[in-house]
Amino acid sequence: MPFIGNQPTQGRFIELDSLTASATDDYTLQLNGANFSPESVNNLLVSINGVIQGSSTMSLNGAVLTVGATLSSSDTIDFVRVFGNVGTVSTPTDGSVTANKIGTGAVTSAKIADGTIVNADINADAGIAGSKLGTDAVLKVYQHSISTQSDPNGRTTGTLYNSTGLFLTMTPKSSASKFLVRFDGVCHNNATGGFAVANIVVNPTSSTNINTEMAGGTLITTTTYGMASLYSSNANVVGTLSSSILHSPNTTSPVTYNVVFKAHGSGSAYWAINNGFTTITAMEIGG
Repeated sequence: MPFIGNQPTQGRFIELDSLTASATDDYTLQLNGANFSPESVNNLLVSINGVIQGSSTMSLNGAVLTVGATLSSSDTIDFVRVFGNVGTVSTPTDGSVTANKIGTGAVTSAKIADGTIVNADINADAGIAGSKLGTDAVLKVYQHSISTQSDPNGRTTGTLYNSTGLFLTMTPKSSASKFLVRFDGVCHNNATGGFAVANIVVNPTSSTNINTEMAGGTLITTTTYGMASLYSSNANVVGTLSSSILHSPNTTSPVTYNVVFKAHGSGSAYWAINNGFTTITAMEIGG
């Protein structure tokens, strides 16, 4: 016959593992070998020796069912069945909510806690793994600044690029990652008619006196005046020197980006720390 009233939409009806009667009135309920705790004794249907037991004659403490009398090995516990609360929202069993149960687009930004972040600070990871964020997501941010005045004699005119002490070493989360690397600083150029030229070297073999052509480092840009340059129409010019690159290292091994100087034409150049900040920043972007 058709159902009269509100149609029940939820409920759980299961038969628990068999119990063997013995000289006790306490029995641990289990489902598939694991302890099972019904909501209350009123949710149970228990048959002993072919007789359905009244809930008032039994008690329940977690997974332990106490029947109305001490049984013996000659008694038979026919079955213990559990009836869920029909028509109410049931608590899902641990591990039962799978990816297929979650609708497409159901996990929205509003459902992600504000504290669930990729970077707890500029150099530390926390929260959602970067590999979960996908293509073009910022996975991590790195930054390094220098506060010691660089040696002007180390940036003299010549064919060598010299380390400026401004570098970062990072380990990509994926071989598909890209790095957006930017440096900013205040440069001093001491020669009239000269250029201070700055480039970024990838994976130099030495952090000082780098010859990017011969010492194993890869110069990101090879134009005549480099990635960034400061022209000195007069002696001892101080100005901002900055630039950025987007680079794909194609590896999960550590990668070093080192900002290097050379003076092009004449004179020397160095970071003028006393005149402003000098910083290198890198953002790892998912590929």
